[in-house]
Amino acid sequence: MRRLPHTRQFQLKILRWFAKHRRDLPWRRTRDPYRILVSEVMLQQTQVERVVTKYQEWLRRFPTVERLAQAPQRQVILAWSGLGYNRRALHLQRAARMVMKEYGGRFPRTKEELMRLPGVGVATAGSLLAFAFGKDVTSLDVNIKRVLHRYFVGSEFPDWKKNDRWLEDLGNMAVPEGKGHDWNQAMMDFGSLVCTARRPLCAICPLQKNCRAYPKILIDVKGKRKGWDRVEPGPSSQPEIPNRIFRGRVIEALRQAPRHSLAIRKLAPMVKKDFNEDDARWFDGIIGGLEKDGFITITKKQDTQIVRLL
Repeated sequence: MRRLPHTRQFQLKILRWFAKHRRDLPWRRTRDPYRILVSEVMLQQTQVERVVTKYQEWLRRFPTVERLAQAPQRQVILAWSGLGYNRRALHLQRAARMVMKEYGGRFPRTKEELMRLPGVGVATAGSLLAFAFGKDVTSLDVNIKRVLHRYFVGSEFPDWKKNDRWLEDLGNMAVPEGKGHDWNQAMMDFGSLVCTARRPLCAICPLQKNCRAYPKILIDVKGKRKGWDRVEPGPSSQPEIPNRIFRGRVIEALRQAPRHSLAIRKLAPMVKKDFNEDDARWFDGIIGGLEKDGFITITKKQDTQIVRLL
């Protein structure tokens, strides 16, 4: 890929902005790849403010990759309470176990090997390479991807004009030499605080002059990006609620239950207050999916089905 126009100005303005506005976050005070992986997985679907507290609690309980790998899965699920998207907890522990088993407790240092770890994609691998190992590569998380696309390509509405592979190449090219660590933090902060998804602060943006999305983006964000309102199919009485919400309620109910187990007949109305026999087939699908994904076990005691956290 050829160097695009205004790349140097882009780098200078981002770094100047970051020097004044950088956020002091606990995972930015370490180069430990395990701690960085924990923060990256937590941040995938959760707001920074909530992650700060949970991140510190997690490290007190599982301070090393070895401790996480050895922990009973139930303890990991219990510790994840409040973060949502519980599958991330399983991925994190499975990644820890893989690091211990296949790499002797030392994280691999190539993108290809890192992406073999459960739950690690392009963005997380890039973060590990940049933040733990000082590589000049892009993380390409959602904030970085959005800033790159808007500045160099244009508005991402109604669809992105460039795919992730192209943006990853662009992102790698845009990293100032020797500054991969700070650069990715700067881009993440800029996308989180200025070049936001729905309310970009174009009026105070230092990139405005050469940004290919401005001013069109101010009109576009008033519409709705394709897929923002899409939900997974729920029960017929509440089809607007994604199934992942009900899955989360099942896990949370089991977290709070004595011995972390409940009979299905007690669990169902805790998950859906107006549960009735018409919802039975749908709820069986919810429970079956959680069992298949390795969160729970289902056993039968006399005529009662018992659901238990693994």
